[in-house]
Amino acid sequence: MGSSRLTADFFLRDVLEVAPALLGKVIVRCYPEGREERFVITETEAYRGTEDRACHAGRGMTPRNQVMFGPGGVVYVYFIYGMYWMLNFVTGREGDASAVLIRGLWDPEGQRRIEGPGRVGRLLALDRSFYGETLATSQRLRVEDSPEKPAFTTHPRVGIHYAGEPWISMPWRFRIPS
Repeated sequence: MGSSRLTADFFLRDVLEVAPALLGKVIVRCYPEGREERFVITETEAYRGTEDRACHAGRGMTPRNQVMFGPGGVVYVYFIYGMYWMLNFVTGREGDASAVLIRGLWDPEGQRRIEGPGRVGRLLALDRSFYGETLATSQRLRVEDSPEKPAFTTHPRVGIHYAGEPWISMPWRFRIPS
């Protein structure tokens, strides 16, 4: 697996470049006792700034989404349904307000696929304290490069019917086939 941490430059690009480029990269979760767990990113979803009606930034800056308006390479987590922390990586330059939702992982140790952003958040033991964490320097969460350049398929995003068209049909979900 990969061993070099992705730098901020990786994330300082358009979300529609970063989201598919994250496929095959490795999320490393580091725990206080020194244990590390590695998971391969298998599914992502792009949310493209203030013009995207499905994006949290689509209605402007709020206390919840403020970190999205900063430069890329930062963690954006939010809590839904009173039980799930959703993991996103902010992308683009300051003011772009875009982010990639991590929807799926491959656990090479357990030989299983983790599907769904709520399950991803639980697996990584995320909480509010990850909000705004810088991926380039975090001691708890990092993304490592990988030589893998997997084939992927594109699909409409999930659970955004409130956004209306054309946002519902945008093929901004990227997935490595099972």
